[in-house]
Amino acid sequence: MTHGPFFFAEPLRIINIGIEVFAEDLAAEGVQVVHLDWRPPSGGDPRLAALLARLEDEE
Repeated sequence: MTHGPFFFAEPLRIINIGIEVFAEDLAAEGVQVVHLDWRPPSGGDPRLAALLARLEDEE
């Protein structure tokens, strides 16, 4: 990204977590980006997340 005010002295290097389109848009602007395909545990189901948390607490 070379337009707009310069807030950073060095080129940006981004780790994008989650929505891939954000990484694609940054890459299209010339930003060095790595995409991590992360999703919430249990697919975002609150009941399953609570069960997983209980299992983790038992360890």
